[in-house]
Amino acid sequence: MSETLESARPAPVPNRFYMAAWRWHFYSGIFVVPFLMVLAVTGMMMMYIGFFDGRDGENITVPVPLDQSPLSVSAQGEAALKTLPGGTIVEWLKGRAADNVSVFRINEGGVQTMVAVDPYKGEVVDNWVRRQGWYDFADNIHSELLLGTTGDRLLEIAAGLSIVLIVTGLYLWWPRDRSFLHAVVPNLAGKGRSIWKELHSSVGVIVSALLLVFLITGMSWTGIWGGKLVQAWSTFPAEKWDNVPLSDDTHASMNHGAVSDVPWALEQTPMPASGSKAGETGTPPGVPVDIDSVAQLAGEIGFNARYRISYPGGDQGVWTINQDTMSADAEDPFSDRTVHVDRHTGRVLANVAFADYSLAGKAMAVGIPFHMGLMGIWNLVLNTLVCLAVMTLCVSGIVMWWLRRPKKAALRLFAPRAPADMPHWRGAMVLMLFLSLMFPLVGLTLLCALALEYFVVERVSALRKALG
Repeated sequence: MSETLESARPAPVPNRFYMAAWRWHFYSGIFVVPFLMVLAVTGMMMMYIGFFDGRDGENITVPVPLDQSPLSVSAQGEAALKTLPGGTIVEWLKGRAADNVSVFRINEGGVQTMVAVDPYKGEVVDNWVRRQGWYDFADNIHSELLLGTTGDRLLEIAAGLSIVLIVTGLYLWWPRDRSFLHAVVPNLAGKGRSIWKELHSSVGVIVSALLLVFLITGMSWTGIWGGKLVQAWSTFPAEKWDNVPLSDDTHASMNHGAVSDVPWALEQTPMPASGSKAGETGTPPGVPVDIDSVAQLAGEIGFNARYRISYPGGDQGVWTINQDTMSADAEDPFSDRTVHVDRHTGRVLANVAFADYSLAGKAMAVGIPFHMGLMGIWNLVLNTLVCLAVMTLCVSGIVMWWLRRPKKAALRLFAPRAPADMPHWRGAMVLMLFLSLMFPLVGLTLLCALALEYFVVERVSALRKALG
C-alpha cells in the first residue's frame, strides 16, 4: 500500500524541471540536427576550398621579374578586357603579394567573369564565371539551402532553436552530484548508451560557447533577426559624413546577388554620391580620376594588404576602395577600411575604418571572419574542431535516442514524457520570453509547438502515443 502511494506522488520539482528541459532539448534536437549537420559539412567545405584554392583567385601566382615593375592597372585592365571585348570592368582586386595575379571582375550581359592577369606581362592567366564553383555551391547550401528566402527562414529558426538546445543542454549537464572537472571529462568506462551520453554531454559543454558565437554571427546575415533587427540598429550612420550628398542606393547594392561583399556594418548605409565639391583632398589636382590615380591614392593612404577597387556606376557613382577581412583580403579585422572617392573631383567623400563601427558592428567585423575561418591557420584548425564536434553531437544524440527506444517502438519518437503538475518556474519563463523577444521566428515556432502539443497532441491519443 505504501509503495502504491509513493508511486502516485508527483516527482520532486527539480526532477520535473529536468524532465521538462529534457523534453524541450529532445524536440529542438529533432528539428535542428539535420540543419547542424548540413552547416558543419558545408562550412568545412568552404573553409578548405577557400584555403587551398582561394575564392577570387588570390592563390594564383606568377614569376616576379627582377628588373620589371608591374604595369599600370589600366594596362592590366585592357589586357583583361581582351578576353571579354564587350564587357565592362566592375572591380579590380590587387594581389596580396608581389607574385600574386591581379584579378578583374568583368560584367558582360549580366554575367560576372573573373579574369586573372599577370601584372608584369599583361597576359591573361585564367578566367572563370564568378560564384559558380564548388565553394559557392557549398555557400548557397550553407546560407539558404538552395531554397532562397524559405531556406533562409528555416536556417534562422534552426539557429535560434540551437540556442535553446545549448541552454537546455547546459541545464541537463549541470553537475549536481559531482565536480565540474568530472562533468567535463567524459567517463568512457561504461557501456552502451552511457558512453554516448558521457561523450555527448562533455563535447557539448566544451564547444557550447564557440557554437553560440557561430550561431549569433551566422544569424547576423539572416533576413529577420539579422536584416530587420540587429543590423538595422547597428549600421554605420551616414549622418557622420557631413555635407556629403547621398545616393538612393545602399552599400548592399555592391553585393553580387545573395553573396555579401561589403562589410556587415555598412550594408544598409546609403552610398555617397559624386558630383559636388564636398569631401577631402584625394587624388592629385589636374590628374584624371581613373583606376590608376585611385590605386595610387589607396597606397598613399595606407592600404597595404590585398584590397579591391570598385568602379563607379552611373554619373553619381563613386570609386570605392575596400579592404575587408570577411572577403579574405587580410587576416586582421582591425585593419578593415572602406573609402569612397568622387568620380569627378577625386575627393574623398567617406573614410570608414573599424574604429568607426558601432559596438555590434565591431563584434560582427571580428565575428564573421572568425566564423569563416579567415583569421589565420589557427582559426582554420579551431573551426575544423568545432565542426567535427557539432557532427559528434548530432550523431551521439541520434544514437542515444535509438538506444533508449523500446525495441517494439518502431513508429514512435519516444520523447521524454512531459511532467505532470509542472509549477511555474520564473527563471524558465523569463528565459523563454527573452528568447522569443530576441529571436522572433524562434518565439513564433515555440508558440506553435506549444499550441500543437496542448490543442492537438494531448487530445489525440494516437498522436500522443506516437510522440512518446
